[in-house]
Amino acid sequence: MSVHGRRQDLLAELLSCRFDTCEHLAQKFNVTPRTIYSDIEALMCSYPIETVRGRHGGVKVADWFHANSKTLVPKQFALLVKIRDQLSGDDLIVLNSILDQFAP
Repeated sequence: MSVHGRRQDLLAELLSCRFDTCEHLAQKFNVTPRTIYSDIEALMCSYPIETVRGRHGGVKVADWFHANSKTLVPKQFALLVKIRDQLSGDDLIVLNSILDQFAP
């Protein structure tokens, strides 16, 4: 499995269970905890994932974020940014709102 594939599966798992430990996720994905830490760091750049320290710590998805939330894939985002330079007025406002709502 590729790194990207594992991270997408990890995100899906977190969206499903909402909270888990890195150790348990490492066992589930048959990788080291360090690999999970790296994957979580990468996912945190695009998704509202938090780490919780302490005895009952782990990794959690922000309460407000749900699995049905949609985001743009990088090619979609790049195209919209490219088009944005050609717009003005209400069209520009609408496009910026789309980017704000759906950009990773």
